[in-house]
Amino acid sequence: MTPPLRSAAWFDGDDEVAVEHRAALGSLGIAVSPGDPRPVIGIAQSVSDLNPCNEGLRDLAEAVKEGVHAAGGIPLVFPTISLGEDLMKPTAMLYRNLMAMDVEETLRAHPIDGVVLLGNCDKTIPAQLMAAASADLPAIQVAGGSRPVAVFRGKPVGTGTDLWRHWDEYRAGRMSPEDWAAFERCLSCGPGACNTMGTASTMALLAESLGMSLPGTSSVPTGDPRARVGAERAGRRVVAMVREGLRPSAIMTSAAFDNAVTVLAAIGGSTNAVIHLCAIAGRLGLPLPLERFQELGRRVPVLADVSPSGRYLMDAFDRAGGLPVLLAEIAAHLDLRTATVTGGPLSDYVSSAGGSPRGAIRTLDSPVHERGGIAVLRGSLAPDGAVLKTSAASPALFRHRGPAIVFRGWDDLRRRLDDPELPLSADTVLVLTGCGPKAVPGMPEWGMIPIPARLAAAGVTDMVRISDGRMSGTSFGTCVLHVAPEAAAGGPLGLVQDGDMIELDVEAGLLHLDVPEAELDERRGRAEPFRTPHLRGWPRLYQDHVTQAPEGCDLDFLQAPTPEHRRFVEPVVGRS
Repeated sequence: MTPPLRSAAWFDGDDEVAVEHRAALGSLGIAVSPGDPRPVIGIAQSVSDLNPCNEGLRDLAEAVKEGVHAAGGIPLVFPTISLGEDLMKPTAMLYRNLMAMDVEETLRAHPIDGVVLLGNCDKTIPAQLMAAASADLPAIQVAGGSRPVAVFRGKPVGTGTDLWRHWDEYRAGRMSPEDWAAFERCLSCGPGACNTMGTASTMALLAESLGMSLPGTSSVPTGDPRARVGAERAGRRVVAMVREGLRPSAIMTSAAFDNAVTVLAAIGGSTNAVIHLCAIAGRLGLPLPLERFQELGRRVPVLADVSPSGRYLMDAFDRAGGLPVLLAEIAAHLDLRTATVTGGPLSDYVSSAGGSPRGAIRTLDSPVHERGGIAVLRGSLAPDGAVLKTSAASPALFRHRGPAIVFRGWDDLRRRLDDPELPLSADTVLVLTGCGPKAVPGMPEWGMIPIPARLAAAGVTDMVRISDGRMSGTSFGTCVLHVAPEAAAGGPLGLVQDGDMIELDVEAGLLHLDVPEAELDERRGRAEPFRTPHLRGWPRLYQDHVTQAPEGCDLDFLQAPTPEHRRFVEPVVGRS
């Protein structure tokens, strides 16, 4: 039996309210009558001239509209906040929760029966999935794809990853100003998300592994004709989902999140995905502790041979067959019974694989790295946990003990990092505090602290670095991230002083500050309380309500600790 349309509350009847609503669409040339059987499909459009990553979504929106029309629906495009890491400061992460609220409240306030979510750059897809989880209207995620690949010095340029590498070369004096300028021109290679396994590509693949995207669509590059075909199919399919009553809560189950966590390990994906998956699960009231990432990640090796963990870029991953091929290779570690937006199980995605692993997708007996991509750490320095991307780190540093040099905030880091008087060696542990969710606010991607210039010039390529911030999915190195509680929330990271010995043991899952507890208590007594610089607006609301990294950095009042908190309260449809 077809469920009743939510939009009928707006359009059915002969009173002045229904007439006003029907006339509003009539002004757009869309005739609606009482009892109209056509579902209204919202198309959440996150395109913006301020965000080159999402530029390709302009054309995809038109393809979605064609699909909705063909399936007998009414497509209505609506704009949303656009989150892009290129220009947004201090970080797009500050506005992820605001975008999720924007999408959820637009769906709540309007006669929308289902939605196609058009996203791409890093925080956009997580925000849209958070909104979809909360609104629980039939929804499909469509990703915009990775940007074209430029060539510098005869080698393909991996956006983000190669920028950090060449920046180190330039600072160490091994790259001329002329070459640095030439490299800059190569970075302007066209619209689309980073073409490495950054957060954007990671989250697109995880949306598909959760069952929220159509099979094989998450890795299609920007501008590829297949992207338009996939968008048109999404428009058709979401109309059917409305008639079937298939909602995100039936798709994004605990088993689906386990699948996504397993895929995250197998692709060597971004550490940011840990935060985003926890936030999406929190909207559904589903527990997703850090230990689950450790447990599931140990079962599979890294199979995606994609930078920064591997050799290739996302176009090669797509040519190798995309996510369906990878799913088929790790099928024994997945729950293939989970539901998807197709109406069928995840096993259908596996059966759609057009071949066996090759090129940028490796086999289980020939992995890129033997262990999954993310390790979870706890200890006196991270009582509530921290993470390390092992697939992009140096195994020689997985057991390390060294003295700390502490930087308190980004300005302090940039001012003192290359100070020739700073007592540094390759064994030094670089510590950056004050960049967690509350502090900046928004938890910027400052965790890949640059190697001090004089050490880089001497040939040092990696050091242990620890922060309460994040790093880009395109970043690399032995960087301990998301230390919780953050310094600004009273975490012990804020008590570390220069010279303190820090011990890291990745295999044991240990991050230890070798300072007696009595000394730490004394330091706590002397520490100045964190004082917010924000007195108004979104940053103030964010700082007052944001949770820590293990809970997903969502706002506490948007999480769903009980089924009652998941209730999507419908608006009163009367006079405006």
